[in-house]
Amino acid sequence: MNQEREAAHMKAMQIGEVAKLSGVGIETIRYYEREGLLHEPQRRPSGYRLYDAATLKRLEYICRAKELGFTLGEIKELLELSFAANERQVEIRRRAEAKITAIDDKIRSLQNMRRLLLTILKRCGPAHRCPLDHAAEE
Repeated sequence: MNQEREAAHMKAMQIGEVAKLSGVGIETIRYYEREGLLHEPQRRPSGYRLYDAATLKRLEYICRAKELGFTLGEIKELLELSFAANERQVEIRRRAEAKITAIDDKIRSLQNMRRLLLTILKRCGPAHRCPLDHAAEE
């Protein structure tokens, strides 16, 4: 696949090749274009889209940011910041720190839910009615 990627840096690619190399579906690529996450590609006279290596790099960035928990709206803002000269690193760092805080909050919430479920499960058993059993309440 590395040889394919290197070859892709040298030529314009159609959407199917970009999808294959990036691991992103064709409809997803089109969606990212509509949402402004990807630049509008050049087109052949026949109307076929032509993509360059920059599109692959941008798709890799989008996928990596999604894996880190950023929403598409947040990713779009981060991409826009990448082209803003003034204090972009400070702002990108601030947003990453905010995402870490949100993840920490979600972890605390999930841990609390887990503790509550464990407490409820301790009360479930043959001798006791399980609080999760809705039918037992009717």
